[in-house]
Amino acid sequence: MTRTNQERKYSVRQLAGPVVTTPAGAVRGIRDDFGELYRAVPYAAAPTDARRFAPPAPHPGWSGVRDGTQPSSTAPQPARDFGRLDMTPYFGPGWVRGGEYLTVDVRTPAAGDGERPVMVFVHGGGFVTGSTSAALYDGSAFARDGIVLVTVNYRIGIPGFLDLPGAVPNRGLLDVLAALGWVRDTVAAFGGDPDNVTIFGQSAGATLVGALLATPQANGLFQRAIMQSGSGTGAFTPEQAHRVTVAAADALGVEPTAEAFSSITDERFMEILPALAGLDLRTGSATDPLAGLSPFGLVLPSQPADTLADGPARHVDLLIGTNTEEGHLYLVPQGDLESSTEADVLAIATRVYANPETGVAAHSAARPDATPGELRSAVLGDALFGAGTARMAQAHARISSGGTHVYSFGYRSTALDGRLGAAHTVELPFVFDLADKPWLHGETGLLGPDPAPASLATRIHAAWVSFARTGDPGWAAYDPQHPVTEILGS
Repeated sequence: MTRTNQERKYSVRQLAGPVVTTPAGAVRGIRDDFGELYRAVPYAAAPTDARRFAPPAPHPGWSGVRDGTQPSSTAPQPARDFGRLDMTPYFGPGWVRGGEYLTVDVRTPAAGDGERPVMVFVHGGGFVTGSTSAALYDGSAFARDGIVLVTVNYRIGIPGFLDLPGAVPNRGLLDVLAALGWVRDTVAAFGGDPDNVTIFGQSAGATLVGALLATPQANGLFQRAIMQSGSGTGAFTPEQAHRVTVAAADALGVEPTAEAFSSITDERFMEILPALAGLDLRTGSATDPLAGLSPFGLVLPSQPADTLADGPARHVDLLIGTNTEEGHLYLVPQGDLESSTEADVLAIATRVYANPETGVAAHSAARPDATPGELRSAVLGDALFGAGTARMAQAHARISSGGTHVYSFGYRSTALDGRLGAAHTVELPFVFDLADKPWLHGETGLLGPDPAPASLATRIHAAWVSFARTGDPGWAAYDPQHPVTEILGS
């Protein structure tokens, strides 16, 4: 078959290792004790220049055998600082420059050998950071247990989520949708069953999974979904998104259009991010769904929890839950848990509740001995994840022919003098069965200096694998009339 010049530029040298032939071309990976790993496999064309604001386009393919042994470049992103806490395993290497970052990594027990359950993971990072290269997303344990794991890079920040006239909205979400199409058409070559796909995500990734449950174009692309610390009510309204767009255009000195933004470099986009931090996005009808932590996210006229009937949710099993001290991640590493005042509690409540005094009073009644810092953490966790998770679980259970299973993760990390607790992200090492890794431990490691309970990692990872295989994680389904929540960790 004759290749075009555009296709030829993706040709790469041949390397030793297993080779899989996909519709776009052949790719060579790595074989190790856990099976095979194929890295940086494109699912869409490089989103460069004006294409940063266009829907994902099919990849043109390549000749020869592509090198799938090296990590992908990553979406443009700023560095993130979490004070004394080492979040490198979560955020990964940061911005690794290169236009072709709409890629997936595939971990498989063996390519072309059987029809194994497939799990597709969507990373978090506040819609502005993250990549498949993060150490926490090592899929070795999933491959060990017979799962084909696909991890997805997608557009983030301004290219991924800024709502621009002349550009298709929610481009990062469309990328994930395109990756699911790639899985349907390609995963069999890697030993996966395209009719047994579970999509799962954490934080922003979980919120994207929630949106896919309400997206008509996602029908038939996955059979099960897992939302870890996400929200079914985390989308901005068009009015809120417009405020961010105007602020970004003002900071750049250009018109707020896709045409004007297409000539701006990614480096310049990074430079203006501080000017967008802390925007007041409250309106007469909506509070800030991301509590001021990110100006970017989904932009929808209605929240996914209210529109599940429009998408595949009715026929999809759902596993969903949160951590018991989500908000600690945003306070403990910075030293703000102890220094918080009642005024700080009211300030965050004003950002996220229509009736802030009532919201604070409810948390105070539930935690009569809580310090201001603990109340501030509770308000953050509820606004970002808790309330939206509850809404999504209830909505799914009401309409779904599949099961709804709810969990609460309570294991307390001993990081930062034992104060980090069951914070946002702490469940990830248990899901990926990596809780014994040295780089997660120490005083500033995510899990702290104490050994993590191996039995809990075994239990949680096994529950996720079981859910992907059968739709049953090992505990009773949730019913709004008889709600069942499984406690994972104390």
